[in-house]
Amino acid sequence: MSDSSTRPDAALLALRPAIAGQPAAIPTPTTVADFQQQVLRPLLKLQHPVLLATVADFARDYRLPLAPAEPTEATRLLTELLGRNVRLRATLAGLAVGLFTAPELAFFRQHRGELTRRLLDLAEQRVLSSLPELLTYLPAA
Repeated sequence: MSDSSTRPDAALLALRPAIAGQPAAIPTPTTVADFQQQVLRPLLKLQHPVLLATVADFARDYRLPLAPAEPTEATRLLTELLGRNVRLRATLAGLAVGLFTAPELAFFRQHRGELTRRLLDLAEQRVLSSLPELLTYLPAA
């Protein structure tokens, strides 16, 4: 499936939020670092509520006691979940990959290993820095 005419690239780009302090986007990033800054970060910002809800659902499914836990213990539990749960990691990657334009997807496929690692690192940072917000996605006890 290499026909880029079936992807709504302009609409996908229009969805992305601006990130303060970031230079104007290059039409198609040519380095992994540019891709991280100009594609992955804005997509994770866009998907922030979905990211937190997804992690909260997995935490609930695995019965992680996040709400009553101290912040350091909750951070440890989430770090372990995000590091070991292959289904969760694939789901989080899919939240961003599904919003790539055709050229971005082609670049991602060439650098899949490194970009997936960076994407998951960024997602983990976002989740861990938003622990109070994540707890609002958990059902009340």
